[in-house]
Amino acid sequence: MSKLPVVSGLECIRALEKVGYTVVRQKGSHVRLKDMNGKLPPVTVPDHKELRPGLLRKILKDADLTVEQFIQLYK
Repeated sequence: MSKLPVVSGLECIRALEKVGYTVVRQKGSHVRLKDMNGKLPPVTVPDHKELRPGLLRKILKDADLTVEQFIQLYK
């Protein structure tokens, strides 16, 4: 299993957009992403400077992505 990279909320959002998510709304620092095709579940990502490992792991679980898949999208 690969180690989680240290990413910001914005970097995480950009990686999720490559999978098919689009930003639908933002309230404060939390950004809500949704798949317009309805195939992927909605995900909320805080626009923080650095996402903690547990939170990033939860976001990946909600988006149905593995750490390896996320690393490929993040690059």
